[in-house]
Amino acid sequence: MAGYYNTEKSVPFKIGLFCMLAILLLLTGCNGGDEQWHTKDISGLLPPLVFTLTSANRGTVVHAEDYRGKILLMYFGYMHCPDVCPMTLSRLQNAVSQLGKGAEQMRILFVSVDPQRDSLQELAQYTQAFGRQVIGLRGSQETLQELTRRYRVTYGYDKPDADGNYNVSHSSAVYTFDRQGRARLLIRDKDPLSAIVHDLEQLLGEEG
Repeated sequence: MAGYYNTEKSVPFKIGLFCMLAILLLLTGCNGGDEQWHTKDISGLLPPLVFTLTSANRGTVVHAEDYRGKILLMYFGYMHCPDVCPMTLSRLQNAVSQLGKGAEQMRILFVSVDPQRDSLQELAQYTQAFGRQVIGLRGSQETLQELTRRYRVTYGYDKPDADGNYNVSHSSAVYTFDRQGRARLLIRDKDPLSAIVHDLEQLLGEEG
């Protein structure tokens, strides 16, 4: 009969369901110390940080290993970006500035997706305007493509106008790496400043 439910046969099912819930609660209790992230947790989803680029601030070639021991916020943008890039860098610097002494353990890596126009000298001046934790990085198109493929970053160039000016479309997310260079968090436009500060404080509190 449609809608008929045998309550006697459902007893073993209810007992089994109760046991499963009890086990899940027990496991949750065992993992009660796990940190709750307010931005996007990407632990284990992307490879460790690897790159060879030129630091606009130093004027020398640098590698990801040079920043081990620091928590890194990596953002892909370009100097001629009219709004998103300066807003993002300002927001990140604002978050870092709220960490007190922990700010010394943070670095914001601004990777240019427009190396043709972003000279090292201009890139250094641009990034230093946002704060000394911000570092401009530049590489060849081949190096840039290799790095962006590694972290699934997309970018593209609009058709130049009559004066040769053009816009660059690019991802707006910020990749956060821990002191060992492991990808841990993805900071998105929708994440409030308080969420970013909360998660950076948790990363600072980790050992290593």
